[in-house]
Amino acid sequence: MQPSQQIPTLFDRSALAARRRRVRDDALFLHRIAREEVEDRLSMVKRTFTSPAVITPVPDIWGDLMPGLKVIPDAEVLDLSVQEHDLVIHAMALHWANDPVGQIIQSRRALTPDGLFLSLAFGGRTLNELRTALAEAETAVTGGLSPRVAPMAEIRDMGALLQRAGLALPVADTVDLTADYRDVLHLMQDLRAMGEANAMTDRLRHPTRRAVFAEAQRIYADRFARPDGRLPATFELICLTGWAPDASQPQPLRPGSAAQRLADALGTEEFKLPD
Repeated sequence: MQPSQQIPTLFDRSALAARRRRVRDDALFLHRIAREEVEDRLSMVKRTFTSPAVITPVPDIWGDLMPGLKVIPDAEVLDLSVQEHDLVIHAMALHWANDPVGQIIQSRRALTPDGLFLSLAFGGRTLNELRTALAEAETAVTGGLSPRVAPMAEIRDMGALLQRAGLALPVADTVDLTADYRDVLHLMQDLRAMGEANAMTDRLRHPTRRAVFAEAQRIYADRFARPDGRLPATFELICLTGWAPDASQPQPLRPGSAAQRLADALGTEEFKLPD
């Protein structure tokens, strides 16, 4: 199967690869925070994983996460074998996937029964300040609007992907982070150093007028600046966890099989609603 031939190519993977080749290690603080989140979450799972894998665009950050870890690039078709791993971590790359549910399905197929899937990726509130400032500035200066900040899924949508992919016991939650910047250009330079600059297929292919960035700076500062003049940038990390189905997992009760009335358990009086 060739996913790129069957799904919309929202992202230009060649452009994304070129941007990632210019990543600077000192700009990868969000990956390091995400790694700490993964370590914390795995510490609460009472299990020793013996065949883990991590899908990541920056192996230097994630490669020594745990013994025996297999590091896999976040290609459209993942280098995973069926039921090869008891843990698959999709690390800070799902928001760049043209087919995110396909990525999760591939990960689920690679899991042994009762294996764990864990993903961290940027969510919909990420860079909402920059998105607002650039959109309003470009509209005011040029009278048009071009794709500049990649659309990112909301937590409800991301959680639904776990179920669509066939994972059991799905959980989705968020970690909200804020970083402060000197100005809009400082923020955009940092995004380029992270490998997170615009790689959308329909992105503008010629240089942006300076007046757009000047107006974006004014709007950003007017709407969002802190008292000291620094500009906050929001980064929302969405964490997804789910398990490969297995008969040993807790199962929901069959409707009507309860042995006790809910009213009794709550210590309240039961009454019939009027027709």
